[in-house]
This record gives sequence, C-alpha cells and structure tokens, in this order.
Amino acid sequence: MKVILLKDVKGLGKKGAVVNASDGHARNFLIPRGLAKEATAGNMKVLEKQKAAEDRKKQEELAKAKALADKLSNITVKLKGKAGEGGKLFGSVTSKDIAEGLMKQHKIKIDKRKIQLDNPIKTLGAMFVEVKVYPEVTAKMKVEVLEG
Repeated sequence: MKVILLKDVKGLGKKGAVVNASDGHARNFLIPRGLAKEATAGNMKVLEKQKAAEDRKKQEELAKAKALADKLSNITVKLKGKAGEGGKLFGSVTSKDIAEGLMKQHKIKIDKRKIQLDNPIKTLGAMFVEVKVYPEVTAKMKVEVLEG
C-alpha cells in the first residue's frame, strides 16, 4: 500500500515522502498513530501544493538572505577597546561584541552564533569577519577595532 508519511519514520523515510508499506503495517500502525495517510489522488495533489509552497518560501528566504549579505559586505562595524603597547587589546573582541555593535550602529540584528570567528580579536585595526546569513549564503563584513 502506498502511503504519504506525515512524520519521519525510522526505517521507512522522511516527512512528505511517498513510500510503499505493507498493508498491515500501514493500516494497523502508521495510519492510526498519525504517522502516515493513504496516498490517494487527492492527498497526492495536496502534497504537491504543500511542496510547491515550501519551495516558494525557501526561495523568498534565500533572496532575503542574499540581500542581507550584500548589505553586510558594504558595512563597517567600529568597536572601541583599551589597548596597550603594540596595539594589543586588554581583553578581546568576541562575536557577541560584534553582534551588539552591528545592532547599535546599523540596526541589523544578527545572532552571535552566525558570526564566524576562529579566535577572538585581540589587536587594534581592521579585519574581515565572515557572517553565515543562510545555510549557503555567507558575507564578509569589515570590523574595525579602534583605541578608545
């Protein structure tokens, strides 16, 4: 019997997949527990419409992410820190500091976990920081650390 999975089922497939299950397994386990529904012509059309709507939504999110990435690559975030001899900072600039500076200076909210810093910034000067805006969209943003 062909069924459309409503949730991920271990050993059978992911949500939205159309799979063949034995009649007994489908009628006695999957359908009563709300894990699947029978793959009739009407249910298949509903599934196609849902997938089309999901694809449209993903395309819109991708377009927004690319626009944000373009905006971020033209921005410079200026942060101040106390420094000693040779331009070394007392303390460091972390991704949290960069996210807060971005919010205060440019009114753009980015989660600190999306800012890719290998190590905290410990020197004065300008550098580029990678920001992961969307799974396949990244932007390079300029961060300038000034004495202050």
